[in-house]
Amino acid sequence: MLPHILKDFNLFGDGNNWQGQIPELTLPELARRMVEYEGGGMEGPIEVDQGNELQEFEWTAGGMIVDIYDSYGSPIHDAAMLRMTGSYESDEDGGIIPVEIVMRGRHKTISMGDASKGDNNQISITTTLSYFKLIVDGEEVIERDVPGFIFKVRGKDRLAERRAALGV
Repeated sequence: MLPHILKDFNLFGDGNNWQGQIPELTLPELARRMVEYEGGGMEGPIEVDQGNELQEFEWTAGGMIVDIYDSYGSPIHDAAMLRMTGSYESDEDGGIIPVEIVMRGRHKTISMGDASKGDNNQISITTTLSYFKLIVDGEEVIERDVPGFIFKVRGKDRLAERRAALGV
């Protein structure tokens, strides 16, 4: 059995379609912040989950896209809205799995790179995320809204009881 392979993708930024302008993406890592704990009567330490790590989305523009600068330096944590769409395809049966990642955050760095005549002069952007949603074949798999204190996995809100306990 062969895996579904990413055959194509597109990136949209703040409602703009950047089709054909984004040659490379480094998708955000899903990582938990863990701290070691060992109490009396335990055989050894365990790691205690303290929530998600800061997520970053790194991407490259194949040349100048002036819209990228619109939200740069914004005081608002989710000023930049990005949406990646992908088409994962099976080489066994041709079946396609659509994937969508919705992200909101701030552009932390915009590296304008080297400029040379005739080159595409790529720009590298790092966006820190305060919102992340992964949708696979129409199903919301992960949703993370940091200021909203929401963390859902396949529709189950893992912070709902904590929000209720805090009265928020």
